[in-house]
Amino acid sequence: MEQKKKYIGYFISFMKLLIPSVVLVFILRGFFLIPVPVDGNSMAKTLSQGDMIVMEKFTSIKRFDVVVFKQPNGSIYIKRVVGLPGDAIRYENDQLYVNEKPVAEPFLEKNIKKDHETVPYTTNFDLSNLITEKKLPENNYFVLGDNRRMSKDSRSFGAVESKYILGKAQFVYYPFTHMKFIPR
Repeated sequence: MEQKKKYIGYFISFMKLLIPSVVLVFILRGFFLIPVPVDGNSMAKTLSQGDMIVMEKFTSIKRFDVVVFKQPNGSIYIKRVVGLPGDAIRYENDQLYVNEKPVAEPFLEKNIKKDHETVPYTTNFDLSNLITEKKLPENNYFVLGDNRRMSKDSRSFGAVESKYILGKAQFVYYPFTHMKFIPR
């Protein structure tokens, strides 16, 4: 009988740990931190094919955040925000201009190759040529992949409406050799 009470005590202690742990994992995984696989190389060297990232969906989107979004056709993309609602965006000679002011992109330094002097890393464009508006409409974001030469992004499918943004990529957790916070 005493042995049985001892096992019941162990079971109750175990459940006191297990139940809150399961609830915490459910809350974090289902509501706050959502795992997302990286498919493709459009965000290379920041993210690699097969990386698993953690996405959250509660903080506001800022310039250079990496976001996960769903296109109306159901495709899921991971790209970097370069243009916010109301911004005029253009590229000229590998330089980003936001509202006619040059903006540095330090996260691209490891991507730019020696040949970028003869072949642009980011092709020249003006927002008005891509979406027929001079500035991004309300609730619209302009996104680009970090691997600019190999990225299908707002240059091809236009601005992304906020209603299609699923969240912000925050952290690479797998493979363990790639673990890192995603730089802005």
